[in-house]
Amino acid sequence: MSEIGQAAGRGRRVFLLDLALENRAILISGAVLLTIVCISAFAGLLTTADPFQIRPRLRLRPPGPDFWFGTDALGRDVFALVLHGGKLSLLVGFLAAVCGAVIGTALGLVTGYFRWLDTVMMRVMDGIMAIPGILFAVALVSLVGPSLWSIVAAITFSEIPRVTRLVRSVVLSVRDEPYVRAAEGIGLPSALVLVRHILPSCIAPLIVQTTYMFAAAILAEAVLGFLGVGFPPDIPSWGNVLAEGRAVFQRAPWTIIAPGLFLALTVMAVNILGDGLRDRLDPRLSRATKVSA
Repeated sequence: MSEIGQAAGRGRRVFLLDLALENRAILISGAVLLTIVCISAFAGLLTTADPFQIRPRLRLRPPGPDFWFGTDALGRDVFALVLHGGKLSLLVGFLAAVCGAVIGTALGLVTGYFRWLDTVMMRVMDGIMAIPGILFAVALVSLVGPSLWSIVAAITFSEIPRVTRLVRSVVLSVRDEPYVRAAEGIGLPSALVLVRHILPSCIAPLIVQTTYMFAAAILAEAVLGFLGVGFPPDIPSWGNVLAEGRAVFQRAPWTIIAPGLFLALTVMAVNILGDGLRDRLDPRLSRATKVSA
């Protein structure tokens, strides 16, 4: 049993290596994303500056040897703010993507499998999608107050219908397959049929959708911070740093350029990674690429 497990592990590693080497977009975007994640995770080792320290005498200093990204209107080191702020922005994106994927997958599985639930659940999802996501997020965060979980919940809410509809479409396409009917015929419980025989068909599109949700959640957190309804100003995030630099942008453009560059690079890397995974994991796109080549 252990030898089989080791062989399966080696097979997965070889597949991931081949996946990265065959698609340079995946390799480059993955490297960029991993670099940003590592920089944010080890911000305390990369800079000794305190992102919360206010020094009025050093306010609006341009980038230089002492302050690589300059200082903001309160004299805080923008380099330290961007690095430490990346922790919170990336955490929000990760949690929102995972929560949206888990909840949406569960709803999509039961909605697509149980015909009597399909119509009702889809109308509910249509109603949720009719609400602008950022508007709902602003309303919810303003109502319950800014916190990690309130912001994650507000962002996740608007992403659930997309995952639900995606998983539902996959379930509808495989629900009547012979192997699913055979599993039902031998008396397997519906939950076991969903998890063992239908869920594996949803993994590939779900991975791609999760990457897009990750990027969308990071942008949504930045928008909430920029609008002033995100995390408090004393908690650094890319959205907060952008919001603080908005008032002094004409005098000190570096206060927005630095966090904006990190935000743009992260979102672009995640989106390119998602596109590469979609091209590689979708058999139809893979065959089309080989034929064109």
